[in-house]
Amino acid sequence: MRTQMIIRIDPEVKDKLSKLARMEGKTTSQMVRELIEDYTKERDIGTYIDDLWGRIGGKIRSKGVRQRDIDKVIKEVRKSRG
Repeated sequence: MRTQMIIRIDPEVKDKLSKLARMEGKTTSQMVRELIEDYTKERDIGTYIDDLWGRIGGKIRSKGVRQRDIDKVIKEVRKSRG
């Protein structure tokens, strides 16, 4: 379910946003939603960490390391710090 948000912006900014949205075939609401989603994704540490782990995992897999090898190393490290 979506919720509504009311914001105040300068008329000039609204006009520019409307023009840019039309050029992209979008509504101003779509543009604002996308901007807010992008902003929160960029600043959400959980999403950043998930993305980082995904990239690291891809590099590790490309070198032939298997998931069970990674799991084994993680267990060993946790045990040594426990």
